[in-house]
Order: sequence, then C-alpha cells, then structure tokens
Amino acid sequence: MKVLVAMSGGVDSSVAAALLLEQGHEVVGATLKLWGGASDSGCCSVADVDDARRVAQMLGIDHHVFNYTEEFERFVVAPFVEGHAAGRSPNPCIECNRHIKFDLLFERAARLGFDAVATGHHAQVIERDGQHFLVRGDDDQKDQSYVLGYLVEDQLATLMLPIGHMNKSDVRREAERLGLRTWDKPDSQDVCFIEASKGREVFLRSRIALTPAKIVDRTTGEVLGETPAAELMTVGQRRGVLPGRDGERRFVARVDIAAQRVEVGRLDEILISRITLDETSLTFGHGELADATEVLAQWSAHGHAQRATLRHDAGWSLELHAPARPVAAGQSVVMYRVAEPTIVEGAAIVAGS
Repeated sequence: MKVLVAMSGGVDSSVAAALLLEQGHEVVGATLKLWGGASDSGCCSVADVDDARRVAQMLGIDHHVFNYTEEFERFVVAPFVEGHAAGRSPNPCIECNRHIKFDLLFERAARLGFDAVATGHHAQVIERDGQHFLVRGDDDQKDQSYVLGYLVEDQLATLMLPIGHMNKSDVRREAERLGLRTWDKPDSQDVCFIEASKGREVFLRSRIALTPAKIVDRTTGEVLGETPAAELMTVGQRRGVLPGRDGERRFVARVDIAAQRVEVGRLDEILISRITLDETSLTFGHGELADATEVLAQWSAHGHAQRATLRHDAGWSLELHAPARPVAAGQSVVMYRVAEPTIVEGAAIVAGS
C-alpha cells in the first residue's frame, strides 16, 4: 500500500513512518509548512522540518514539504484572533487538524495517488460491518482522540494510526532501537504560532486592540479589580483571578467584551448543568444521533469524559448528569459511546451563552 505519512519532526510520527516501512508499505514522508512567522515552540519550527527530513533520510524514504501557510492563516490563525476578539476561546490545534491535516492533506494525498494517510496520533481506527470508527489510544495519558473527533467515515477509511496501540514509553524505546534522532525529543506542548517567550497577549496585541475590563463579582456586583485585556480571560479560568472579599477563590463565569466586563464567582456559584452546542458545527460520522441519546462528553484534551444526555429542542445541547465548571464558547466537545467508552460518536463546538 502506498502511504503518505505526515511527519511533524517528533518521535511519534517518526516511529509511525518506520513501523509502516517495516510492514512492507511504500512510504513517503510529508511535513507541512504552516506558520510563516516567528516560532520558538509548537510543531512548526525550522528545526522540526529538519528533524523530519533527517529521519526520512535515515529510513531511506522520500520526503516532501507542503506549504499551507495561506490556508493556515485563513482556517486557524484568523479564527483564533477573531474568536478572542469576540470573547470566545477557540482551539487552534483542533482547527488545524480539522481543516489542514485531515482535509487539505487528505485531498492532496488522493490527487497524488496515495492509498492512505498516516499520522503519529495516539488514537486508533477500527472497522465494523463496513464502517470505520475512531477509538481512543491505548495510552490514557497521551490519547489524542479528542483532537481528532471531527473525522468522518471517508477520512477514517483511509487513515492509518500505527502507534495508537502503543504507550509513549514504548514509542520512545522503539525509536531508540531504530536509532532515530527524535527518540528523546520532548513533546510539543504549545500553540505553534505563539512564541513561548512572548505569549498570547503579545501575539494578540499585534493583531487586535485589547480591551480593558472590570472584574465583577456576579453575585454581589462588587468590582474586585480590573484586567488590561478581557480577550485573555477564559470562562472557567482561576489563574490570575483575585479572591473575593471573603478570601475564597473566584472563577471566570462570563466575558463580555462589548460591556468591558468580566464576571467571576465562587466555584459553587458558576457550576453548570447544560452545555449549548453550535448546531452548524455538530458532526457525526455515522448518521444523526437522536434526542435523549446518552453519551460520555469530554471538553478538554486532558480532561475526563462525563455522562451527559444529548438534547435537541430549539437547538443541540448536552444535559450534564453532574454539575461541572463552565466551558468557554469556541471550545470543542467530543462525545463517546456509553456502552463502549473508547469509541467516538461525534463532536461539536460550544456555543456562546
């Protein structure tokens, strides 16, 4: 089988390419040039491209660099900025996977005559009765099914995830056995287009005017302080929020950019029992789910799935079985089967309140 492997320059994709080669596939590596600006973190640096190229050389496979900088700006960076300007908290890594890696790259691979696309994500694809399903990776600490939750049948049918059954420690041992230069390379943790040395505020200030706002106790109406940039405040956030007069911790409950107001409250005051979903972004790979479907919902990459009931009244929402901290508009919710909690059912964007 002719397989195009997306090689980020990290250990996971390096081992994915090596395993497919050992299995007898015709393997070609491809690294995506996405961000044209300065970068000292993430997965788009010049060093990452060089690492991918050298691993490909060592494996004896062809390696290409595909330039998607314009598309990355349009589908990932611009929505990230626009989202913050509107008081939302978009997830750029999910949008990159959704629009670039599993849309444009798949289209290009098909045009070039590849049978499949492979990545180094910690997730798995299974087939049942002619349908393909996304499944959690075996390593609970590294599972990436959350960031792949938007994939649909035609993508899953031609996707290979060679390391999804492996723990991260096993991946590193395999890379060391093969003598790959990336065997001990640290995992990428940051948004690639935001320099770690400067941070999100510096990046956003270069694109939009940030809005000062009052921080208000939502119960008493008392002004507890001010923030120089409401766009940097995220619903559910505790870090950087001063305690109330009673000395108890406060959490962000609502961000209103237009009113220059950030509402905060004690944890017990801001817990939610329902998450409103953006119907236009609701995606299911295997047909519609009906009203009152029981699911396990997860709304952060490193969070835990919680029991919920999918509701469809005026629009889609999730009725949580236990109260939870509020979820910022623009974040993604991925839903798993209750009976088989490793299988992804669908994904949606959290709508604004």
